[in-house]
Amino acid sequence: MGYLVGVTVLWAFSFSLIGVYLAGQVDSYFAVLTRIALAALVFLPFLRPSLLRGRQRLALMGLGAVQLGVMYIFFYQSFLLLSVPEVLLFTIFTPLYVTLLDDALFGRFTPFHLVTAGLAVAGAAVIRYQGIDSGFWQGFLVVQGANLCFALGQVGYRRLSAGLPAALPRHSIFAWFYLGALVVAVPAFALLGDASALPSTGVHWGVLAWLGLVASGLGYFLWNLGATRVDAGALAIMNNALVPAGLLVNLMIWNRDADLPRLALGGAIIVGSLALNEWWLRRRSPATA
Repeated sequence: MGYLVGVTVLWAFSFSLIGVYLAGQVDSYFAVLTRIALAALVFLPFLRPSLLRGRQRLALMGLGAVQLGVMYIFFYQSFLLLSVPEVLLFTIFTPLYVTLLDDALFGRFTPFHLVTAGLAVAGAAVIRYQGIDSGFWQGFLVVQGANLCFALGQVGYRRLSAGLPAALPRHSIFAWFYLGALVVAVPAFALLGDASALPSTGVHWGVLAWLGLVASGLGYFLWNLGATRVDAGALAIMNNALVPAGLLVNLMIWNRDADLPRLALGGAIIVGSLALNEWWLRRRSPATA
């Protein structure tokens, strides 16, 4: 859980950095490509190809392609179809996908996880809800594509990691994850990117360096590692903990308008769902000396 909490704090800053310094100024596909390339550079020096069989390497590359590459394509396309509040609202369904996919991949069904994930969705909805019009269905489906990709990447890594030796150093194989994402990001920029909107200031490059080396590089490694050390219910809830964390950072540093009562109420619901999940786990676990 400590990894997930730490990355939540890290990514909470990333939202505002992107919104303030990159959005509308730097081509989004170039930003994605740069972030993934820098993240790959962090882990390439540690890569030991002999630690994984060919099929395992392809599986890890596939997870990176889905969780980062394809997810970003869906995500950025959604902003062409929806307003920002609508996009944010529709991301709150990710916890439900996490719990359902985790049960499917591990061959089980845990109804209680749906209860706690549903509470987390309710908490995020309290924070993010704003009215929507009747023409949102196409955009809704595009956002759900992004949500499914992010959820599938997390759950898939949990499943893959469960079949690897516990002593295997994960940092020595994780470069495959980013190389897989590059397989998607490179052609995406070549086909969809705008070469006239490249970074033009030191601030642009500095923010991209931080997002690539730290938020994407260190962040996704620790998030996926943390995903293997918690149950699906806690993982689902932490996906929505990013909502109040991101809003709080934005409010405190950039003084953006925020509905504090909604933030407090929604955050309390999410924290309560996590506490309920932990209580249920303790009740289910056999007593230990």
